Amino acid sequence: MPLPQAIIDRIGASLIDEANADALLSAQGEDGRFLLLFAGDPAQRPEATDLAVIFPELLEAFEGRLSGALVAANAEKSLGQRFQVDVLPSLAVIRGGKTIGVIPRIRDWSEYLEKIEAFLAPDAAPLAKAGPRVEITFSQKGATA
Repeated sequence: MPLPQAIIDRIGASLIDEANADALLSAQGEDGRFLLLFAGDPAQRPEATDLAVIFPELLEAFEGRLSGALVAANAEKSLGQRFQVDVLPSLAVIRGGKTIGVIPRIRDWSEYLEKIEAFLAPDAAPLAKAGPRVEITFSQKGATA
C-alpha cells in the first residue's frame, strides 16, 4: 500500500519510477541534485509516514539546492537497487544520476541537516557500487553421495 494521497499531495514532489527516472534526473543537467524519498509501505513501516512529513521540510531547508521526488511504490525495489537503498524508508541524495548518500529510517533533524549538507559538498564522492553482501560457495570436498 502506498502512502495516502493526502501525504503525497502535501509532499508536492514529482513521482519517480523506472519510466521517467532518467528524464527527471537529467532535466536539471549533469550536476542536478535530488532528494529521493523511498517511503515503503506505511502499513509495514510506520516510519514511512513520519519521513513523508519530514521530506518537504528538508526540501524547504535546502531550497534551491535540492529538488525532490517521491519514488513510486512499484519502483522502490528496482530504483532502490539502482540508487543503493537497502532499507525502507530512506532518503537518497542523488547528484548527476549517481547516489552521493543514503539516510535510512528516522533521524534527528540535526542529523538530516548535517548529512545532507555533507552530501551536497562539491567534493562529495558518489557511493561505490557494493558487491554482493553474501557469497555462497559450494565445495564437493568431503561430500558423500
